[in-house]
Amino acid sequence: MRTESSPASTIARLILDGFEAYRLQFNHITQGAMARFEGADWQATQLAATQRIKLYNIAARMTLESLGELIDPLRMSLADWSSIKEAYAGLIRGRPDSDLAETVFNTVFRRTWRGQHLHDEVAFVQVSESDPPRPQFAPQLTRSYGPASDLGGLLRRVLDDAGFRIPWLNQAECLQQMVAALQTSIPLLRRPQALRLEMLKPIFYRNKGAYLIGKLQVDEHLFPLAIPIHNIQQSDGAPSGLYVDALIWTDSELSMIFSFTRAYFMLDTSYPNELVSFLQELLPNKKRWELYTAIGYYKHGKTEFYRGFLHHLEHSADQFVVAQGIKGLVMTVFTLESYDVVFKIIRDKFSPTKSVTREQVKEAYYLVKTHDRVGRMADTQEFSNFIFPRERFSAALLAELVKVAASSVTLTDEHVIVSHLYTERRMTPLNIYLKDKSEFELRQVLDEYGNAIKQLAAANIFPGDMLLKNFGVTRHGRVVFYDYDEICYLTDVVFRRIPPPRYPEDLLASEPWYEVGSNDVFPEEFKNFLFSAGHLQDIFCEFHADLFTPEYWEELQHNIRQKQVLDVYPYRRARRFHRGSLKVSQANADSGLDNSEFNEKGLTEKELTRKD
Repeated sequence: MRTESSPASTIARLILDGFEAYRLQFNHITQGAMARFEGADWQATQLAATQRIKLYNIAARMTLESLGELIDPLRMSLADWSSIKEAYAGLIRGRPDSDLAETVFNTVFRRTWRGQHLHDEVAFVQVSESDPPRPQFAPQLTRSYGPASDLGGLLRRVLDDAGFRIPWLNQAECLQQMVAALQTSIPLLRRPQALRLEMLKPIFYRNKGAYLIGKLQVDEHLFPLAIPIHNIQQSDGAPSGLYVDALIWTDSELSMIFSFTRAYFMLDTSYPNELVSFLQELLPNKKRWELYTAIGYYKHGKTEFYRGFLHHLEHSADQFVVAQGIKGLVMTVFTLESYDVVFKIIRDKFSPTKSVTREQVKEAYYLVKTHDRVGRMADTQEFSNFIFPRERFSAALLAELVKVAASSVTLTDEHVIVSHLYTERRMTPLNIYLKDKSEFELRQVLDEYGNAIKQLAAANIFPGDMLLKNFGVTRHGRVVFYDYDEICYLTDVVFRRIPPPRYPEDLLASEPWYEVGSNDVFPEEFKNFLFSAGHLQDIFCEFHADLFTPEYWEELQHNIRQKQVLDVYPYRRARRFHRGSLKVSQANADSGLDNSEFNEKGLTEKELTRKD
């Protein structure tokens, strides 16, 4: 006998159908990563990364369309959503991806009941101790090797078990370099003893690299392990194939690989929660939301971020304040000193010097979300109707928000409700970082600043406003761009030289003596625009004088239009192995965007290592 489903059960089932359709498409794109890597199809790799980011909103929209009038707020109450949540929780209980399914439910609720406070009676907000325990899956997520004393043999098995279907250039030499690197860095490995390796089965693909991730156990000591593998397809007659480019064994450097300034990994797993837990063992300073985001589940990263944020509020007492640094002309920014995140709200009115609109600012931030950030742009999370406790806001911050962003901020007796904001990892603004630095530190960070501009440009991003205040310095010493309101594609810019003056009086005129198009940029103006004449300018010119010539930018534009995709190394150049008999062409060995904390010019390996 057939029984009729309740309205709550029907809606819950349709939401789950939408989630399963999303997961199917997400997995389809992700599972193509190995073929794209083995075929060295780098343009398809970039396209797939963008498509996968856009997929969530497309799937959410289709789910809402399938629900139609079933979730019309005029016909429903919030009590109805409690019943829907209960039915949905029953459907997803026992699924290994139930955490991701919860986020999709929250999205449907928020887009149906805009402006409503997200709470546990109607959505999945907090993980309560009273909730039924999540099933503990024991999937074959990892491969174990050892115990054995033959490090080279264990590593050979790791490479073989990865299952690549194209040949290695010289696997024996790769293994020799890996063993030598570990034995040089970890004294314990210089004497024979029982070793163990535990490696994740999923391969982490990003840009032009594939990464094997796991951990090495020596006695009671554990070390994270990342093995970056490259596929070189050469046109000069030299052999093509796979090689190990480096070996990473510290949590500090592994953290850079999983940085918030990087594109999201593609890896195929049915157990995201367990995988994130494994990664947290290797990266104890990374929060769960950061790791979910790094492996491509950026929407669930938002859920985990919000849960962590609420937990932090419960266990802290400091107040939100205006963020340090020069106030922005487009964004107002505030932070909580005890929390390493800033909150950014678009101002109601922009400075007359800014020609962008509110919608253009949103488009710029979306561009950054979907573009390859090459380690030089901070990832952001976008929120609607974000609710803060009013008692935690300083009087000065409340006054600032009412003054410059009143259209986005609603104040009640208990809450500050922001209709639209972005969150971003907090960094030290570069202009503040430069104060009271030694000569050595100045040279490091100014060289790094120029590298950031160049690497953004090589990724087809022109920052627009390149002032020091728009760049930050991370805890690893990386210089990162974080002010996106004027960014555009490099290929949309016209780089020109300033024409010579017609008469001496032209130099004194208030207006230029030449026509300037809307996309025209004159690189020779950068020197005085970025620095007033003085010591900082002299240092920067020593390293990056080529930035002041249109020819430099035009060559980059030519390379981009020729569909060249550069290598992006999320680790320092000093960590890369010498190619030796691998016969990787010199152009391929030396090109690309290295992740030196600071460029190695003039620095010794000892000096660089001391920063770890």
